[in-house]
Amino acid sequence: MSTLLASDLDRTLIYSSAALRLAGPDADAPRLMCVEVYEGRPLSYLTETAAGLLAELAGTGALVPATTRTVAQYRRVRLPGPPPRYAVCANGGEILVDGEPDTAWRTRVRRAVADGCASLDEIRAYIARTADPVWLLKDRTADDLFAYLVVDRERLPAAWVDELAAWAGARGWNVSLQGRKVYAVPRPVTKGAAVTEVARRAGATRVLAAGDSLLDADLLLAADRGWRPGHGELADSGWSAPHVTALETVGVAAGEEIVRAFAAVMAEDRAAVGVRNV
Repeated sequence: MSTLLASDLDRTLIYSSAALRLAGPDADAPRLMCVEVYEGRPLSYLTETAAGLLAELAGTGALVPATTRTVAQYRRVRLPGPPPRYAVCANGGEILVDGEPDTAWRTRVRRAVADGCASLDEIRAYIARTADPVWLLKDRTADDLFAYLVVDRERLPAAWVDELAAWAGARGWNVSLQGRKVYAVPRPVTKGAAVTEVARRAGATRVLAAGDSLLDADLLLAADRGWRPGHGELADSGWSAPHVTALETVGVAAGEEIVRAFAAVMAEDRAAVGVRNV
């Protein structure tokens, strides 16, 4: 395998109803495929065009989902095509191999967190002291690695997020605001590090990546080429890098454009191999 396709899921490849951002007349809207059901209701979608292309890419074995979701949350998602051999969950805290967590990677990450970061209990205690129930809807942890909050964005004070970021940053943690969720994640827990490890194991010589949030920045920087949608934290902050294409497209259409970009590069690779074999 010479190329890996590592992509964030939510708001990059797949979209909730609230994140679809469909424009124009309803009659012109793309057909959608549901790829996640939660508590008996459809939750996440991609376009049928993206689904067809993604199934082909998954069939090559190159696709590596790289998500901040926990392992349990990731397992709800049914992407088109065969299940990926590798997946990155918990923002890089877990590598799944054929659907099961890799214990060696789990131990390595947790040791790095214990050696260089404040404890999860300390972070949660700070949040409990400073968060306001008026805007804090849920307080959760992910695989005993990091904390995430579901908030009312209209009532959430921007200053509180900045204060949390400064306080947690001095203790080895990163903070990210994504839609209705605030994440606090230890610095050693990164998608970039996990995908680099997957590439090493798979013998890949090139990584293509996509993501929309600040927690995806290290993944994009670790890749040889990257794409980011026209929405999300990276777009809002104007984040860029020379090898990362900043799309103007937003919503589920951006997800389709990213899959098309992946497919185009893979087609170029196949054509180049064909020419060399002539």
